[in-house]
Amino acid sequence: MKIKTTQLKDCYIIEPTVFEDDRGYFYEKFNEQKFQQLTGMNGHFVQDNVSKSSYGVLRGLHLQKGDMAQA
Repeated sequence: MKIKTTQLKDCYIIEPTVFEDDRGYFYEKFNEQKFQQLTGMNGHFVQDNVSKSSYGVLRGLHLQKGDMAQA
């Protein structure tokens, strides 16, 4: 996730990092922790992901445990 400043105070342009291959793409649209680190602003919008699967691609669910848990 890249954050660009604008001429407006506390107004940012958020550009996601997109991971793309023959199956489609995935990106994390927003990450609260990264946003706070990059802007110093404290908000509460935890995370938003987007994915697109190409025709015939079947995506599976995943689960992570521990400090880096994400599901």
